[in-house]
Amino acid sequence: MVRSTMGARMLRSLLRSGKAQQRSVGKLVTGLLTAAAKSAKAGAKAGAKAAKAKPAKPRSAAARSVKARAVPSRSAGASSKAKPAPAGVAAATHAPPSAPGLWLASHYPSRGEPGALGGKRMSYWLYLPHEAPAVESAGMPLLVMLHGCQQTATQFAQGTRMNALADKAGYAVVYPQQLLSSQAQRCWKWYDKSTQEGGGDVRMIVGIIDKVAQQYRIDRRRIYICGISAGAAMAYIVALNHPELIAAAGLHSAPAFGAGHNVIGALGVMQHGAGLRVERAIHEVLLREPRFPSLPTILIQGMGDQVVRPINQSQLTRQSLMLNRLQVGADYKVTHKAGRGNSHNRQDIHDFYIGRKLILRVAQVARLEHAWSGGDPSLAFNAKAGPDASKMMLDFFGRHRR
Repeated sequence: MVRSTMGARMLRSLLRSGKAQQRSVGKLVTGLLTAAAKSAKAGAKAGAKAAKAKPAKPRSAAARSVKARAVPSRSAGASSKAKPAPAGVAAATHAPPSAPGLWLASHYPSRGEPGALGGKRMSYWLYLPHEAPAVESAGMPLLVMLHGCQQTATQFAQGTRMNALADKAGYAVVYPQQLLSSQAQRCWKWYDKSTQEGGGDVRMIVGIIDKVAQQYRIDRRRIYICGISAGAAMAYIVALNHPELIAAAGLHSAPAFGAGHNVIGALGVMQHGAGLRVERAIHEVLLREPRFPSLPTILIQGMGDQVVRPINQSQLTRQSLMLNRLQVGADYKVTHKAGRGNSHNRQDIHDFYIGRKLILRVAQVARLEHAWSGGDPSLAFNAKAGPDASKMMLDFFGRHRR
């Protein structure tokens, strides 16, 4: 992504510049994200007096450390019905508020486990609802949440307030965290070609899903994945490469799939979309997997987003229609809804159906910038104004199973 004042000449200069300019691009990304975070936070506070009085919660030692110490969570004892943590899984010392279940910290692969990729161990946090699944049920649905750049897994959990909503719906929620050693801003490398084809961190995330599903009573037909920005792009990549595993995907402020292939290219996609790669990238997916099943998807986009511009949502819509084999004249319909209230929470929703099955929901939130809609404004990349994106995600996921 580049600022509007940076033209083709600057891009050509950056492409020729080598490692020194790559560091400059990293600073540019940081500056853009920092500006977006300040803008989203300021806009949210301007519309909510309560948010002004609410101080940002400092990160705990567990959130800063790769190794969470085995100190009981303040919510860990809230219910005797939730399954206790298995051996090798620590109770986290930092948990988002208003969530009565278990908040656990672990790694993949754990010590002694085979399968480490180049010696890497990815941290993740897991929320288990306080009510254990009924014995006669297939188990709990599992939601995988992928944070954006300059976020940690615990910040994403707190900012989205997903655990409190998931607890009421009986969902387990897992939050993988990108390694600083992999990317200095904790950005998932969604633009990397090998990652787009299922390599890189995709394998680690899938490994975390499998590990959690083995340790707890997870309904494997109800595994969902979502994220924001780079995390949303990564969520889509995981779903595209493992459609048998993911029942539905949720993308908030996501770049279009299948383009970029380097840092400079990624910046271009975020500002201008995927260009000629929009349909070609999905065509390649379908060539690799001719029997690709349907992939229900919800797309949420702020129309005031200057970091990942709305053109990306338009292109993701085209990609999803193509992926789900919805062509002009196919059996689908579009409904249009306008949310009530002030201009900050006005939303336009387009629903695409195959028969009676909702296959794609496209939500556009007026004036929302690069932030999670309806989130905790005390944290960066969250806006209090707007519809509750977490609720929208869970409502959509509840309609689908693999």
